[in-house]
This record gives sequence, structure tokens and C-alpha cells, in this order.
Amino acid sequence: MADFSYLAWPFFDDSHRDFAHRLEAWAADNIGHDAHTDVDATCRALVRRLGDGGWLGAAVAEPGAASVDVRTICLAREILARHAGLADFSFAMQGLGTASVALFGGPEVCARILPEARTGTRLAAFALSETEAGSDVAALATTATRVPGGWRLDGEKTWISNGGIAGHYVVFARSGEAPGARGISAFVVEADTPGLSIAARIEVIAPHPLATLRFENCVVPDANLLGKPGEGFKVAMTTLDIFRPSVGAAALGFARRALDEALHRATTRKMFGATLADLQLTQAKLADMALAVDTSALLVYRAAWTRDVQGRRITSEAAMAKLHATEAAQQVIDAAVQMFGGLGVTSGVKVEELYREIRALRIYEGASEVQKLIIAKHLLAGQRN
Repeated sequence: MADFSYLAWPFFDDSHRDFAHRLEAWAADNIGHDAHTDVDATCRALVRRLGDGGWLGAAVAEPGAASVDVRTICLAREILARHAGLADFSFAMQGLGTASVALFGGPEVCARILPEARTGTRLAAFALSETEAGSDVAALATTATRVPGGWRLDGEKTWISNGGIAGHYVVFARSGEAPGARGISAFVVEADTPGLSIAARIEVIAPHPLATLRFENCVVPDANLLGKPGEGFKVAMTTLDIFRPSVGAAALGFARRALDEALHRATTRKMFGATLADLQLTQAKLADMALAVDTSALLVYRAAWTRDVQGRRITSEAAMAKLHATEAAQQVIDAAVQMFGGLGVTSGVKVEELYREIRALRIYEGASEVQKLIIAKHLLAGQRN
């Protein structure tokens, strides 16, 4: 039985509580049972299933809507991650690959993309990273050059989630209005645009659809520009500000599942004439795990509440939530694997799957080291003002 006692916290209202309970019931019946033998097909099916269930509306804004509710996104990611990592991934990418469109796109592009993304008939992707520009967004090398009626994109993007199966990509490229981050623009690139190709598919320890994209004389119309020329960094950071706390929420979901698995193991595993749970070392470890889960939840939902209710930027709060929740989840899952012994590193056992799933979360959407720099920068800025 899932622990939803945290829903009584003042971060939530009745609509959030109702959403969480309904999604939990739906997820128990509809996800977590896929074989994952074909990751692309599984993700397509999950997105369509989430769309048919009406859940993608929590991640993808309606045309004309200013934004989405971050607390609802975080609740969804936590619940879905606890059931299946690919379900969380599929939900999150629909949001990440459309938030920039909803916030900065014109009526034409919003009308074309958002309704299909909400129903799950279009998969979305967010193409920011490059080989030499991951955390350092200002180092982007992909270029955007003005041509009559639009822009020509040239370059490569890598580590792109949903690469190869997305219907469109939100692409960031250097347009040259100013040096560094001020000279970047954002564009919607439809997957069938001439000049866009999948240069390589990338295999990782927890199977997800990832790819390297290549742009060669890839021309997109002016209507596909998001915001104004040179506002790409703003577009990217505004989008990540919304979704960075939700990475912490996904990690929280993985950690909760690991704690559940550990509790079941500890109370049923016979050892030395008792159960594993009777050993004080086990009890101490379970206490550490529970503490890590609750502190992560407090940071994640504080950040989400601040964005939703106070309506302000949450750069520091989001960084804290993402940093702590992902690092803590790694420790909780590792402890769960240890309790399972040899079984814990056996393929097909849930804690082994969680161990592979959690590792990437400490890297993507800003590595843990970068989150520390963000937090410190905000602290120092406060001292100097």
C-alpha cells in the first residue's frame, strides 16, 4: 500500500490529493507490466496510454494557457516513477518537450503541437545538450542562420531523450545576436523536416530512447521560432525551472519504491532465527532511508509550491530539490540492494532495476555539481545585495 500521508502537508489542496489517489489507482492497473523488449514501442504505448487516460494534461498546457501546475507534475512523476521508470520518462518528456512551446510559441505552432501532445498522438523532445555543451549552455555550437522566411540550422545535438521517436524537437542554436548565452534562439523542428537526421542511437544502463541528432541545411519557418531571436537561453531556463523540481520528484518515487521493497524484504527474510528487521543494523538503515525520503519530499514540494502559489522563479529551490532528492535516492536504493544481498543485483529484481534507473538522474537537467554552483551563486548574490 502506497504511503500518501504526505498529502496532508499544507503544500497541497484537495485537487492534488484527489489527483494523486486517482493516478495511483490507474497506475496500479495500467503500468509496470511492460516487458521493455522494445523500448521505442514501450514508450510510444505508454504515452498513448497516458493520453487516453487523460493524465498528459497535467504535463502539457492547453493552447493559450500560461503554464502548468508544478505540484501536480511532481505528484505525477513521483507516482509513475514508483511504478515504472519508463512511465515517468514518457510523462516527463511530453511536458519538457512542450513547455517551451506553450510559454513562448505563437498561436499557429501551439495549435499544431499542444493538442496532439496532450492526447499522446505526438511525442515531444527537448534538444539542448551537445557533445561539448551539456551543463554549459553558453557553449552551444549548433548554429541558426537567417534565410528568407525562416532559419537554417546546422550542427549536432546529443543525449536527446525521445530521439528517433519524437514528432518534434525543441532545438536551441546559436543565432549570434550577442556573445555567449545572449546569442541563442529556440525553435520547434518537426521530425520530418528535411536536413534533420538521427546520427546515432545511444544505449544506456537503464534503457531509454536516446539519440544524437544531426542538422544539415535544416530550414524551419519563422513561425517555429520560440520567443524572440536571442531569447533561447531564457526559454531553456524558464522551462527547466518548471521541470527541475520534478526530476527530484521522480527520484523520490524511485526512493519510495526502494524503501517499500526494503521493508518487505526486511520483514520476511529469515536470518539467524529471526527476521532481517529484528537486527538493529537493519533498523538503523531503514530509519536513514525514511529520513532521506521525507527530506527529499519536503524540498521537492516546497519548490513546487513556491512556483505555483508565490509565482516566482525557483532557481535555487529547484536546484536544492533536484540535488538532494537524486543524491538521497541513490543512497536509499543502494541500501535496498544491500538488504537483498545477491538477489539485489540479479536482473529482473525491482531493486536492481531501480539501481540502474536512478544513476542518470544525478546527471541530466543539470548534474549535482552544477546544482551546487547554482545554490552557492544565489547565496552569494544575497550577501552582495
